[in-house]
Amino acid sequence: MIFITAKFRILPEHADRWPEIAAEFTEATRAEPGCLWFDWSRSVADPYEYVLVEAFRDDAAGAAHVQSAHFKQAQQTLPAYLAETPRIVNATVPQDGWSELGELAVPERG
Repeated sequence: MIFITAKFRILPEHADRWPEIAAEFTEATRAEPGCLWFDWSRSVADPYEYVLVEAFRDDAAGAAHVQSAHFKQAQQTLPAYLAETPRIVNATVPQDGWSELGELAVPERG
């Protein structure tokens, strides 16, 4: 899978509304057949930073994403809300989902 993490620094006046601002793009991306997940989190250390964790099935799915109409629309509309160019880590990972973090294994309850 293609695994991507990106940090988005939002202009202070738009930070609280970022999930709403990015909602259309988020929902359209999640609906792509090759999208495994597309999840935003707000930094607990910096209220103006959001972290996007996304994954696509393979190179073809990643390419379809960046060629989609909603991606092109996001390229036109979202930068107006950003304080700087987002930073990204992009890697191909030889798995198709999340693995358990064994070092913090939770015993069965109950």
